[in-house]
Amino acid sequence: MTDQPFVPGGTSLQEDTSRAAGRVVRRPILEALLVAMKEPWTIVCLTVLGGFVLVAAFAPLIAGDPMAINPALRLKPPSPDAWWGRDHLGRDVFSRAVFGTRISLIIGFSVAVIAVIPGVTLGVLAGLTKIGGTIVMRIVDAMMAIPAVLLAIALAALLQPGLTTVIIAISIPEIPRMVRLVRSVVLSIREQPYVDAAISVGTGGLPLVFRHVLPNTVAPVIVQATYAAASAIIAAAILSFLGVGTPPDVPSWGGMMADARKYFQFYPSLMAYPGVLLSLLVLVTNVLGDRLSDVLDPRKSTRRL
Repeated sequence: MTDQPFVPGGTSLQEDTSRAAGRVVRRPILEALLVAMKEPWTIVCLTVLGGFVLVAAFAPLIAGDPMAINPALRLKPPSPDAWWGRDHLGRDVFSRAVFGTRISLIIGFSVAVIAVIPGVTLGVLAGLTKIGGTIVMRIVDAMMAIPAVLLAIALAALLQPGLTTVIIAISIPEIPRMVRLVRSVVLSIREQPYVDAAISVGTGGLPLVFRHVLPNTVAPVIVQATYAAASAIIAAAILSFLGVGTPPDVPSWGGMMADARKYFQFYPSLMAYPGVLLSLLVLVTNVLGDRLSDVLDPRKSTRRL
């Protein structure tokens, strides 16, 4: 039987440090959920975001065929058959905007998930190992030297056009940001007393990472993921507006604005509808990220918006 350092209360030092680390993680996250839900702006943003999700989920029931073309009805004003009017090809603007919501949410969620998985892995590696950290950070610095939009445009132009291509093209520039964030968090975690205590009693390698390092990166990663999702939604609209994003047969807000720019002087609503939806979705996502940042950061725990 191995000897464990005695800690008052009948627990070993390793168990005590594990419980302390658990409290460090669970307490701010639970407080974040409780405190954030009490804020009026958070409730409003969650309601609006939930509305977008419901619209995207039930798009076929809410709207008709977004690709149905009727040249005889081109540029017609709003009517009972087309609530937001019709575009230059006679397509229902409302239907295209509804299905564009689905595309934007898919891209935002997918990019956030893709950025988190390799970003956290490489960030932990860079923060815990000297040689590996040097190699990873030099690659990250090289990637961040290239403007994210230009890199996404180049990848979208090189790969087969489609939704998957857009997600990959937008995810790659987001990964270095996540790596730098996680690395900075890991470097600060390494200096914490409970990590030194865990190492002193023989905890190392993967157990140290999974017990003490990864749990304490959850809060900043969640916040950064919301920003990555909002940034991805904007980038997808930019790519579609420039003609290198989703194909023309896939309704998207950026594609709708690109089609409407020729008629903006006479029919500004064609560009206004997708533009307002894009701005609203990005706004509520960023506000939620800000609120989570405030309640998860102990230094901001006394601040209320």
